[in-house]
Amino acid sequence: MNDALPGLDQLRELPLPAAISYWPATWGWAVVAIVLLAGGVWSAVAIGRRHCRNRYRRQALAELDRLTRIVSKTPLEARALPALLKRTALAAQVEGQQARVAPLSGNAWLAYLNQDAASHPFTDDAARLLATLAYGTDATVQSVDPAALGRLLAASRQWMERHHVAA
Repeated sequence: MNDALPGLDQLRELPLPAAISYWPATWGWAVVAIVLLAGGVWSAVAIGRRHCRNRYRRQALAELDRLTRIVSKTPLEARALPALLKRTALAAQVEGQQARVAPLSGNAWLAYLNQDAASHPFTDDAARLLATLAYGTDATVQSVDPAALGRLLAASRQWMERHHVAA
């Protein structure tokens, strides 16, 4: 063999390049990351506030579901519907605006419910039926047409799901 050629014991490994940093190479990427993080935090806060603000709506819908199940067996339980609608409307109001909604009754109450919803779910028949449920005798409430009561419950659900929440 030729002594001019180096042996394997004289070979050295090639140096590896420096590890690639995970930190952005420019400040622009850091600014983009900060903006995205701030946007994510803002979105989370907004979603959390909306969730808290609509808590009354979820509770009212759960109560309406319970009422719908019970009314099919015990029609007198339908008496709770007018109060549930009123409580839901009052809970949707901004502090200090409850005094505007609380005294409403009859056609004014029905007009408020229809005006507050995107569509007009309550008919004139609904006003009569709500008054019957609120103030009628037990015999009158038990004689209410189940189909009309079903329509009123459906209109109540539609209103609870879609009414405008005051800021």
